[in-house]
Amino acid sequence: MLLRLQRQAPDGAAIHGKLFIDGTYFCDTLERTGVQIPALWYTVAVTMSPRFKRLLPVVERVPNRTGIRFHVGTKPQHSAGCILVPSRAIEDALVKRLRGETIYFEVCDFRPDFG
Repeated sequence: MLLRLQRQAPDGAAIHGKLFIDGTYFCDTLERTGVQIPALWYTVAVTMSPRFKRLLPVVERVPNRTGIRFHVGTKPQHSAGCILVPSRAIEDALVKRLRGETIYFEVCDFRPDFG
């Protein structure tokens, strides 16, 4: 399975993005400017979050970081580096889609020549 996060241009404290699963749009995302993970390739696993006490996707092997997860949040301040999705229903749907899968994750920064 392939996840792809296509970031848009930073807007102050926020970086909006679009998350795709196997090439199909899944949801909008939000990250906090300055603490976002590098635009690279990663793997993702669904594991129990010690902080949130529920199953959440975690981005593995982020350089110099641990615990980078996908979780619900509506403001950049809700993230210390994690990737925010807009609702608990979307978070739950993401966990359901990813659980038990081998997941590759591509993070792409905004490029004005591609929009």
